[in-house]
Amino acid sequence: MGAAVAALAVLAAGACGGGGPPAPALDVVELDIAGIHAGLEAGAFTCEELVTAYLARIDAYDRKGPALHAIVTVNPQAAERAREADARIAASGMDAHRPLECVPVIVKDNYDTADLPTTAGSASLAESIPPMDAFQVERILAAGAIVLAKSNMAEFAFSPFESLGSVVPGHTRNPYDPYRVPAGSSGGTGAAVAASFGAVGLGTDTGNSIRGPSSHNALVGIRSTMGLTSRAGIVPLNLYRDIGGPMARTVRDAVLVFDVLAGADPRDPATEGVTREADYLGHLGATDLTGLRIGVVRQLSDTDTADAEIRDLFEAALADLAGLGAMIVDPVAIPMLDEDRSLWCNPFRAQLNEYLATLGPDAPVTNLQAIVDGGAFHPSIDGRLRTALEVEGDPDATCADALAGADELRDQVAGAFAADELDALVYPSWSNPPRLLGDLTTPDGNNSYQLSPPTGFPAVTVPMGFTEAGLPGGLQLLGGAFAEGVLIRIAHAYEQATGHRRPPPTTPPLGP
Repeated sequence: MGAAVAALAVLAAGACGGGGPPAPALDVVELDIAGIHAGLEAGAFTCEELVTAYLARIDAYDRKGPALHAIVTVNPQAAERAREADARIAASGMDAHRPLECVPVIVKDNYDTADLPTTAGSASLAESIPPMDAFQVERILAAGAIVLAKSNMAEFAFSPFESLGSVVPGHTRNPYDPYRVPAGSSGGTGAAVAASFGAVGLGTDTGNSIRGPSSHNALVGIRSTMGLTSRAGIVPLNLYRDIGGPMARTVRDAVLVFDVLAGADPRDPATEGVTREADYLGHLGATDLTGLRIGVVRQLSDTDTADAEIRDLFEAALADLAGLGAMIVDPVAIPMLDEDRSLWCNPFRAQLNEYLATLGPDAPVTNLQAIVDGGAFHPSIDGRLRTALEVEGDPDATCADALAGADELRDQVAGAFAADELDALVYPSWSNPPRLLGDLTTPDGNNSYQLSPPTGFPAVTVPMGFTEAGLPGGLQLLGGAFAEGVLIRIAHAYEQATGHRRPPPTTPPLGP
């Protein structure tokens, strides 16, 4: 059995129901980072007991119960890493330089991990163990986090609408309704964090895929300004748009992770010369929004196919923001949103081939052509892979028109910020609730791809409430370049005032 297959077998033997850890008395549902650290300091539990509790939930709910199919592989070294954390804490207490000490993290399976397979959701990469960790994985490990498991995803991150690949069978399911999607492509991370399979998670976002699954799973997701966080060691989809970042159940936890991730990396040229803020956590203190101006993008919220309940949640959110002291500027128009103009290009072949070359002599495949020839992928992406094969030449040249359009949109959005002296724009992350599994025809309502990725500006989604059927909605905030701080302030004040987050009903606490 190959090393990657052996690692994948951990899930089959444990999380799939074949002798996994027994259900512990420790209840980790909705436990946040502060609660983890308080419990460790008080001696209420050990790091090993904490990790065991999360593994028990994966065992109980990922292939059994609601069968979320959120996890690809469990880290067989997680318990050992937990024992190491316990030894550190026993020797010297909690260390401020390790702000994620003993925090179990769910990592999307397109982040390189040097001791676990990195499949990007594809059976073609099932045996791929990269030679080094992704930069963001390095950062969380240095901060004390434990990579608990790798999460399922839309194969090669192609789909924003569902999380379906060829590494594990079937769709990832939404824990608020297992007959519905968790969105894509980071749906595995979204479902896993919502169901308390881990404390926090890492996702990636090319058009939607941090913010969309966060919205569909009542989570907070942060997409940074382009260049503020490194993509090195993340399997690329489109490096002109790709971002990696946190997904969490609270704004504070998302910002704790983001504060660890942000910063320059020599392996990612996009981060060169970018200066991060000294402390993003400092934006969490404000309880009101007095003096801030927030613009409403009605072109995204008030479409013909928008769901009436999501519209109602959005109108309530605007009232809540105003009640917190914000000046609501309604509407703010972005002319290009009314144009039928694609800003997408397809550099996937060239950029994937460059990534595969970093895997060294043990890479299971060396180029996209070999993946297509091997056929080890889900049939639903066959056409997209073959289309990507037809794109030849330098991506800067093939994407020139799309990049020029993105520049024009960036100017329009920046102009709107300046003209109305705005601090943020606001709209629903999705204008429709999560679709049923397999439904790719009814209105989806995805608003996340419209503004943030092409402009390179940051965006945050935060829980906005639930429909009558108990399906989550998300409120999205867009800022100007490097305006993460003000977005954090708004999101945190709104979250604290409204308290919309609640755990999914299908994955309750485990008994003793």
